This record gives sequence, C-alpha cells and structure tokens, in this order.
Amino acid sequence: MQVHDVVEAAPVPRVPVRGGGMFPVHRIYCVGRNFADHAREMGATAPASKAERGTPVFFHKPADALVTGGGFDYPPATQDLHHEVELVVALGRDAPPGELPVDDAAALVFGYGIGLDLTRRDLQAAAKAKGLPWDTGKGFDQSAPVSELVPAADVGDLAPRLLSLDVNGERRQQATLDQLIWDVPEILHELSKLYALRAGDLVFMGTPAGVAALHPGDECVARLDELLELRCHVRDAGA
Repeated sequence: MQVHDVVEAAPVPRVPVRGGGMFPVHRIYCVGRNFADHAREMGATAPASKAERGTPVFFHKPADALVTGGGFDYPPATQDLHHEVELVVALGRDAPPGELPVDDAAALVFGYGIGLDLTRRDLQAAAKAKGLPWDTGKGFDQSAPVSELVPAADVGDLAPRLLSLDVNGERRQQATLDQLIWDVPEILHELSKLYALRAGDLVFMGTPAGVAALHPGDECVARLDELLELRCHVRDAGA
C-alpha cells in the first residue's frame, strides 16, 4: 500500500558548497564553552590543562534555523541578542556504530564553514538562573547563519587559522583555532558517545571571547582568514 503524507513535507535545509552543489543538513550540534576566554567571560572556570577538561557541553539547533542568505530578522521575545562566531564542521559520512576513535574522526569531515550561533542571552540567563533548560535562548528561527562550505582538502591545517567577527566595521571577536579546548576530532569522538553521527550533520564548534549585543541595522562580517567570509545584515522584523 502506498503511503502518502497528510501534510506537505518541509524542504530539507541545504548549504551551498564552493565549487558547486548543495549540502543537505540532517542535524545541527553545537559546542558550548570551547574557548577558555569565552568560558571565563560567561563566568565559568576554564580548564588549565587537557586533563582538567572534563566533558564538553553540547546543545542543538533545529536544522531549519539555518540562514544562508545575506541577512536575518531580529528575533522576537528578546532585548539582548548576542553574536557568537564559530567554525562549522560538515560531516560527509556516517560514523560507524559505537564510539568513534579520535584518530578516525577526520575521515568523516566533508568540509568547513563559518557561522553565527545567535543567542537570546536574556532568555538563556533567565532559564539558567532557575536551573531550567535554555533551548529558547539558542534554538529559535534564523538562529544559525552559515557561510558556504569549503571541502576539507582545500582548508588544510585548522590550528593556525584566524576566526574573527567584525560588527559595523569594528572587530568584536577573534582567535586562532589552536585555542579550541576540544579540537574537531575530539568533539566528534565525544559526540559519538551520545549520538549516531550522520552524513549531513553540522557541528558549530564554539566561540571565542567578545560576544556582545546585536541590533537591527547592524552589519556583521565573519571570516576564517581569507578563506571564508560570511556577511549578515540584521533586519528589523517589525519595520
């Protein structure tokens, strides 16, 4: 018997790939507090060594929170929208069943982009103060602007590359990727303990210090050296 949908299915979110083609997105995983300076600015204790790292902090955004155009709407229900510039990892293969060895993790990576983990900081802070989940502060519509993806072979060594964000021509955030507390293979290893990683997954790798408020009319330019650029305009949804 043929099965039919009783409502129209939503389109699969897709991200453009440099050189042609589109990357269909399955899930968006995000890493919290993955730069020591950002952990400290958020009031957390940063580890002094790898032995003190504990376990990474993960949260999710819905796949349809992606924005691949030139702007996004200032979201409702907040007076304190913050930017968080991040390296984005795109998986091109399913992970094998079980725990993924760190040494095998790089083989899953299709490519890299840069993105903004937009955060309704006031909603997040209010939920944290009550010991409640803070999904509404992170997983809202248009909360994940992302650049095109560049194949991993064209990126090379990530460690020396500079991740940065300018807002209205002023530098707000910057760090080289060797400052990540958990690098890409380590994060994929840790995620594999919790989830079945699939082709189409994106991982937002965490942000350096300098997170701050955005306002309607702001212009954002995120970069990974001269390799990648993401330009975003903050639209006033009520205008």
